[in-house]
Formats: sequence, C-alpha cells, structure tokens
Amino acid sequence: MLEKRVMHQIRNAVKALEGYQYGEPLSRFLTKFYKSNRQMGSTDRRVTSRLCYNYFRLGRAFTDLAIEEKLVIAEFLCEQQSDVVAVHYPAWNSEITKSVTEKIALVEERYGKFIHEVFPELTNLSSAIDPAEFLPSLFIQPKLFIRVKREKLAEVLQILKRAEVAHAHLGEQTIAFPNGFNVASIRKIDGMYEVQDLSSQKTQSDFRLQADQKWWDCCAASGGKSLMLLDRCPDIQLLVSDVRFTILRNLEERFQQAGFRPTDYRQKILDLSKPVTYLMQGEQFDGILVDAPCSGSGTWGRTPEMMVQFDPTSLKRFTDLQRNITKNVLPFLKSGGQLIYITCSVFSEENEGMTNYIQQDLGLKLTKQEHLLGYNDQADSMYVAHFQKV
Repeated sequence: MLEKRVMHQIRNAVKALEGYQYGEPLSRFLTKFYKSNRQMGSTDRRVTSRLCYNYFRLGRAFTDLAIEEKLVIAEFLCEQQSDVVAVHYPAWNSEITKSVTEKIALVEERYGKFIHEVFPELTNLSSAIDPAEFLPSLFIQPKLFIRVKREKLAEVLQILKRAEVAHAHLGEQTIAFPNGFNVASIRKIDGMYEVQDLSSQKTQSDFRLQADQKWWDCCAASGGKSLMLLDRCPDIQLLVSDVRFTILRNLEERFQQAGFRPTDYRQKILDLSKPVTYLMQGEQFDGILVDAPCSGSGTWGRTPEMMVQFDPTSLKRFTDLQRNITKNVLPFLKSGGQLIYITCSVFSEENEGMTNYIQQDLGLKLTKQEHLLGYNDQADSMYVAHFQKV
C-alpha cells in the first residue's frame, strides 16, 4: 500500500516538473497546475509541492539522471523522514536524520562528487561567502520571519503564546516561524506585523535617522524597507519610487494595511536607468536607499528553481542597471548625506564590485560594508554598504 501511494506521489511530481517551463515562479505555476488537476486532494498538493521544491534544490547537479531518481536524492538530502526514500532506497532510510553535510557525503559515496555543481557561478561568490557552509544550506528550507511593530511586540508575543504557536523571538522586533507556517491564520495579530526576512530586517541596524530628515527609497518594490524606515522614525519625510505603476499601487495598499496614511509619504514613478533631473525639481535628500534590482541569488533558498534557470550573462545587465541607478540618484543626495546600497545577492560583481565603483567612479566615502550571511540562520543572504557624500 505504501509503495502504491509513493508511486502515485512521484507520478504527480514528475507531471508537474515536466510541465514547468521556467517562465514564471514555481509557486505560481503550481497554483495553476493544481487548478488544472482538481482531482488532487490537499495531501497530494502538499506532497507534490514539497517534491518539486526539493528537486530544484539539487540545482544543476545530476543532469544525467531521470527525474524519479533525482527526486529520491533530493528527498534524502532535504527531509528528515520520507516515504519516497523508504520505498526506493531503504539503505538511506536509516541515515535520513543525519546532518545535511553527512548526507551529502553519503550521496557522493554512491554518485560521486556533485555539491559544486548545484549552484551556478560559484567562482563569482563574494569573498565572505563560505561555500562549505553555503552549499549545504541550500537543502534546508528557510524560516518565515516577521517584523512586529515596536509598540505591538508584547501583545503579539502574548497572543502567540496563548495560541500555542511554535515561534522564536529573536530580539528587537523579529519573530521566526517554521517554513510553511500560515501566519495570516493568527487573525488577532492582523496589522501588527510585516512579513520580512531576517537579513532584510538587519539592514536597518546602522541607519542614522532623525525627525524631519528627507529620505528616498528609490527602488521601493514591495515597500518593506520603506515601512521599516517609517517604523523606526515616523517623522522623516519619505519619498518612495519605482519604475512600475502596479508596484506603487500595491505598495499603497500595503502602507494602508500597516496603518500609514497617504500623507505620511510621497510616491513617484521613476525610471532610474536614465537621468531624472527634469522630474525631481531640484530635490535634495539626507539619505537615499538603493535596494538595487539584482540576481536575487541570496534568496534562492526560497526559490530554488532559479538555480536552474539563471543565465550568468544577466549579471552584466544587473550591474549596468545598478551603476545607472546609483549614478542617477547621486545628484539628489546632500553633501554629507548617506547612501545605503543593498542587494540580496551573493555575487561579488553586484556587491564588492559595485562598492568599488561607487567609491572610485562616483567619489563617495565608504563608511561600512557588511555581508549578512543568512544561511547560518535559515534566512536570505544580503549585502549592505553605507556611503557618505563628501
């Protein structure tokens, strides 16, 4: 009976994987896949999702193996219990609770060295990234992190305790949950928190904010960093911008849900790949936050399908864009003002390479740079550099 169920689960996963065309996030594809296969129950959907995500955690390794065999390897590396392993390779079943590093060694005993084939462009990692720690972390699902409003922290912790929800308070405003936890199911804390990765929250640690300062989040995207700025110092004068109208519309809804009014900030649609002097009307800012568009390679633990579909030639496109954005916002930074450059990348071109450019070509003074190595905390990995305009 167990073998029959496992074979059914593998067939579902193979069907999904063969239908995935890489043109969209795996999560979005799976949502459509389940709608087209309504006969799949909740358990089938949950197991299919797990198998597919685990499969992509193998990245570019084992390209010569059939999908079914790769699924067994992936389950062994990523899980602490798996019927797929128990049925298809019982010899590994008694070893499945070992550490990821130990399990990698067992897989390599059988298949040969593979770990350095998982992640693309390993030779281009930032100097602070330790491959011996980074690569095994790709087989462990990141946690879910939230940032709680300062004045609501005690209340949220009390609600979670009464509800007997497994969580960890990591200090300050950060709470961690196991991956896959539906935090929205705790309705009593609605409006008291934002979903935000641990490393993303850490980027704010050295921001020097004062009331009435003018700040510009120039690549606002979903607005997480902007909300963090306003939470720390509600009395700053904040401008948020993005190139996409839909992003700013979604951002507006998120700000409203967080309790901020339209009068608490301004927004502009700006394409910063080009000069925008004619649109900025001589504005000057005390601080500019450049949360730059990038490869997102530090977040691929959450979106492992990107390890397979990433095109290394796109790195130049990203670095060209990062240079243009930084160059085009610089005229609006006051003398003595702060420029904060952030990526969720682990590639040196997007991190140290950009820091060198900002210092040498744009003439800013580097005051601090930091690699936020999220792989030690089941979080994303990010890079942040602080500059001063002299």
